[in-house]
Amino acid sequence: MNTMMKRGFAIHDDFAAALTRLGPLALLLFRAWVALAFWRAGVVKIEDPYGTQYLFNNEYHVPLLSGDVAAFLGTWIELITPWLLVVGLAGRLTALFLFVYNIIAVISYPDLWPHGFWTGLIGDGFNDHKVWAMMLLAVIAWGPGTLSLDALLGRLRRRSPG
Repeated sequence: MNTMMKRGFAIHDDFAAALTRLGPLALLLFRAWVALAFWRAGVVKIEDPYGTQYLFNNEYHVPLLSGDVAAFLGTWIELITPWLLVVGLAGRLTALFLFVYNIIAVISYPDLWPHGFWTGLIGDGFNDHKVWAMMLLAVIAWGPGTLSLDALLGRLRRRSPG
């Protein structure tokens, strides 16, 4: 292999290593973006409990739950889990929980997919939910990253004797 090719590979490897160091920041930004979206939704729900109950009893069709129970759970899930996600505590489990919750939200509100669920999934329907799902999948796959309480607790656990 000639010197020019070796130098090209070395530059590539250095560049790839530098970009790899962005991973923890990217995961933190993913967690913060999704957490903020869910937190805002929870704040809207708790600020207007009568409107929330109306929506859950008349517009949303949450499977297996009454509208009142779904409204209560939905509000508190959206107010509590974003904090776990953003600080990265039980990161993978929280991301998985919100991933499933996001799917249930899309399925429960047919107005998000007026041209059919599969058309919306493949096309341009419910784009926010699809972006959140992809960000949550990254956290599920790679964990919350080194900028998280999970990572801090893992380091502390490894240092403790016994």
